[in-house]
Amino acid sequence: MADVTSEQYFIERFSVTCSNPVSHLQLACCPSHCAIPWKDKNIRIYENKNNNLEPPLELTGHHGDVSAMVFGTVRDRLILCSASEDYVIVWDINRCYRQIKDGGIAAGRVVGTLLGRVVYLSLCPMSAKVAVCSGSRVVLLNAEREEVLGVLKAHLGPVTASEFCPWDVNLLISISEDRTFKIWDVKKGDILFQSAVLSAYPLLSLSFIEQNGQFITGSGDGQLWCYTLPVDHKCRLVTKLDLSKLEQKHERNLRKISPPQSRTDGTARSDERGAVETAKPVLRIWAQTPKISHASLQQRGSYVWIGSSDGLCLLDLDTSELLSFLPLKGDLSISIAGSWVISEGLDGSMCCLVSSLFETSVVLLVVNGVRLDELCLRMAKSFSVEEQLSVMPSSPLMTTSPLNAELAKQGPKPQRKGGVNCQKSVKDQALVFHTQVKSSGYSTAPHRTMFRPKTNVKKKSSSITKTSTTVNGLLLSEYPSHSEAPSVSFAHLMVSTIPTTMNALQYSGDGKQIVCGLGDGSVLLYNSSLTGNPDVYTGHSKAVNTVCWSHSKRWFLSTSEDPTLCIWTTSGSEPVLTMREDQFAKPIRSAQFYYLDKFLLLASGSNLMLYLYHLDNTKDDIKRYKQRSKFKLAGKFSMKSGTDITSISAVNDFYSYIVLAAGADRTIQVFDMNRGSLVTQISDAHCRAVHHLAQNQGSSFCTQAVEGYNLFLSSAIMDGLKLWDLRTARCVRRYESHVNRCLHCTAAFSPCGRFIATGSEDHSAYIYDTRSSIFLHKLQRHSETVLNVAFNPAKPELLTGTLDGKLALFHPSECLLP
Repeated sequence: MADVTSEQYFIERFSVTCSNPVSHLQLACCPSHCAIPWKDKNIRIYENKNNNLEPPLELTGHHGDVSAMVFGTVRDRLILCSASEDYVIVWDINRCYRQIKDGGIAAGRVVGTLLGRVVYLSLCPMSAKVAVCSGSRVVLLNAEREEVLGVLKAHLGPVTASEFCPWDVNLLISISEDRTFKIWDVKKGDILFQSAVLSAYPLLSLSFIEQNGQFITGSGDGQLWCYTLPVDHKCRLVTKLDLSKLEQKHERNLRKISPPQSRTDGTARSDERGAVETAKPVLRIWAQTPKISHASLQQRGSYVWIGSSDGLCLLDLDTSELLSFLPLKGDLSISIAGSWVISEGLDGSMCCLVSSLFETSVVLLVVNGVRLDELCLRMAKSFSVEEQLSVMPSSPLMTTSPLNAELAKQGPKPQRKGGVNCQKSVKDQALVFHTQVKSSGYSTAPHRTMFRPKTNVKKKSSSITKTSTTVNGLLLSEYPSHSEAPSVSFAHLMVSTIPTTMNALQYSGDGKQIVCGLGDGSVLLYNSSLTGNPDVYTGHSKAVNTVCWSHSKRWFLSTSEDPTLCIWTTSGSEPVLTMREDQFAKPIRSAQFYYLDKFLLLASGSNLMLYLYHLDNTKDDIKRYKQRSKFKLAGKFSMKSGTDITSISAVNDFYSYIVLAAGADRTIQVFDMNRGSLVTQISDAHCRAVHHLAQNQGSSFCTQAVEGYNLFLSSAIMDGLKLWDLRTARCVRRYESHVNRCLHCTAAFSPCGRFIATGSEDHSAYIYDTRSSIFLHKLQRHSETVLNVAFNPAKPELLTGTLDGKLALFHPSECLLP
């Protein structure tokens, strides 16, 4: 039979019709061969490169129906293990070929007898042990001789699959219809870890991702869970995915590339079919991690192929995105799949052995790499921005830029001369303010100055000094960029006797002070060690939602639901500048200093506003009610869709034109303040509206690579934390280990850019490594939900604020505690 070519992404190598449906059986495929049941009790071995269906190798030896098969992974030996209710047989395929060539009968080695109906087989990496899934147990057999090594029984339902760990042959993971997975010690037969119930549907598939030390499992309703497998065997959830939702999002992205009427790639679906697919269960999922040779994907992270009932999906686990969906369409022999077996071919191609769900046919498909490259390239172009953006400015200010605006300064009023008004310049006051006047000393003898020792001479320290940096004439010690992440608690503080929500907190630029915004409308100012009584600032009538320090560290602002904005000085208890509700139609959602303190940037409703301001903290006792500080609107920008802004972020530690704004319509919009316009928009950034944005701003104590400043974070309820690259406007990693279901938990970058901290609703704070989706530390023992986190810009220190108004400080474990 000649190759049957699909118009889309699969090349059908050959098709085989069996005597009975085999969708419920475990088929086998390796880079060179595939195995298919034949006449129930026999097995046929086909070469994957066999286009003309040359006579296959037929294996006989089972007395019952063959129900499961698997190839070994040892390169030098091609081993096949097959099972029926009577026997478990191990076949040496090369030896069988020689036996047939010599005129004999291909014979295998029986390693198990009368184990019941077998639904799944797996061989260890060295093909020395066989795991047989039968009923609710897993039987371990010796692959060299008939010997039972152990029986693993703890599941409450039938076991659907089990796999040996590729990097530790003594570990085995089993999944079951009881919707749990268990990790076993093969030698001792003990359970090292068991999961809770993951889904309402049984778990059907299991695969390891060796390069990341993770494994992924899937259920019958299309849910996927990716877990870590650390040395202590305490598995941590990395990400959870819904295949149906990923396909719907992928379809929306394809519609942006080209309308459905003009696409002939087979990926367009009608709205009616999409509605049905939302509830469509994935009957069988097989995951493999083949080598990706596509140029557009070489720089990405972890990939996994998922076989579903209507096609093949390529997932990026780092970003939890569906990169490609290859439907079973065109002139293929199968339109609805019952099972998949995926393997990398000898020539680097993708081989897929697929059985039909309702028919008796089995086909070998090869992924069309050329068409897949075209699709990936189109998808990459659709996500890329027209011009590459960067937080660092690459051009001078334009003459029409809003950033050129200046606030007109009023000169001093001219003094009036003559008349009675002259008394304002010369005050009538006594020349001497004391009842006694000190003698001039003319009548006394002069005093002679004797020897006086110098007591204020500073001794030179013999200790090794830290590396320091000079900024604006100040000597700053460098941040230890190679320090560990803060994980040890050393200070706790309750800010009020009555539980009050900690809505916002931030360190000053020198790391010496902390400003906190509370739910009762007050603002507190602490020193960085949380010792002593705080300074209290009252000026808001409702909850404070934002606090922000100026770059000069002389001022800090606070906004409230009033809506008002107040700017405070550290030396006064009254606001220096107040912007009241008559300036804004809706509450202020976020505000900050911008462009090295030149502007005030704030969001109210759907508007992003840029204000010039002048602060004057001098007082007039007679006209205390009159505000001396001034402000003026310099620019007003609206969201593209008119949606309300939920969060904004901009760099203030250096000149930058870029401002990020998140909308209630789940978009993230990027504004270029040099042009005064919107430059790009990220649609469907999360499944819900983004409630927090955070940029990697570094600090004056630490230097990062220029590319690192283009990273930013976005948080959304029920959708975790995403790391974005501004240059490509694409998500590069996703973090989902923390819990964020209903409250607005924030996140922050460390000054060195290596760590990310985020609050969580499980009374903990999580610290992630920016290079991995797995959390490094879980900071527990908080009394309530951790809403806010902040890194000290001067030293490795983390501050957390909770829902009940408590602060906690954390140091690295290597730090010497006071």
